[in-house]
Amino acid sequence: MVASNYDDFEVILAENASDDHSVNWVRKHFPNVKIALFDQNYGYTGGNNRAVPFSNKEILIFLNNDVKVEPNWLNGLNKAFNKSEKIVAVQPKILSYKQPEYFEYAGAAGGFLDSLGYPFCRGRVLDSIERDEHQYDSEIDIAWASGAAFAIRKEVFEEMGGFDEDYQFHMEEIDLCWRTLNAGYRIIYTPESTVYHLGGGSLPMGSSRKVYFNFRNSLFMLWKNLPSSQLWVKFPLRILLDIIAAFRSLISGKPAEFFAIAKAHYHFLVGFRTINKKRKKTLRAKNIQILTPILLIWRYFAKGKKKFSDLI
Repeated sequence: MVASNYDDFEVILAENASDDHSVNWVRKHFPNVKIALFDQNYGYTGGNNRAVPFSNKEILIFLNNDVKVEPNWLNGLNKAFNKSEKIVAVQPKILSYKQPEYFEYAGAAGGFLDSLGYPFCRGRVLDSIERDEHQYDSEIDIAWASGAAFAIRKEVFEEMGGFDEDYQFHMEEIDLCWRTLNAGYRIIYTPESTVYHLGGGSLPMGSSRKVYFNFRNSLFMLWKNLPSSQLWVKFPLRILLDIIAAFRSLISGKPAEFFAIAKAHYHFLVGFRTINKKRKKTLRAKNIQILTPILLIWRYFAKGKKKFSDLI
């Protein structure tokens, strides 16, 4: 990050009360980095929200600590923002750190949601990840930008109230993007900026904790943001599909996943009053259609559509 060749940027380390001595190391080797020290671990959402006041720039970039950047990556992002004031958030191309010829799971070449709110990306559909053959080297409006490398205008981030801290991890960026689009703004993907994401640092793939946050936060996101005209059809269907997924895990010999999904639904019910209050505020916005009119699970499992270009 500090080796970027853009001439006007600052680096802020959000220090979530870690005990690995990373602060002393950063102070010694990168004295120009600002350090936002917190008294406890506030998760991805809380830590980033609390780091924002330390920034003096117009554009915020939330960058995971397991991301490697190219020297000119900020130039590509800046170019994208300069195209229109309505463009308020931009995602770079996200490739795998371990296999740089492939897209990375968390974001790839820009995020979308199917008709039931299941997220997928250009370059990544469920667990199928494509090789980067420049097939997605076109700028495009997207439904969500990955939190692994997420750039947004500071005034809009503050206008939206930042990340919803009830999420802690996972889908908080999708929720923020949904609210941002409802406010009439644009979010785009640009291929002129590239980063490399290791992934799985905070929540490893396949861990029951990751499963828990994915299922719980998906319910949060849908209840909070789905228009009323769609809620009473799509939400019960998602509940049904979650139940099927839970028992599929149990039958497959993965009881930890089963209990993680059950726990996710229980905590959704526990937090329902709070999330419903947030829904009422969200519904005051335009509630534009950001869902892609396809059934992802049907096309993926029944029809074998494993690439974005085959889905759309």
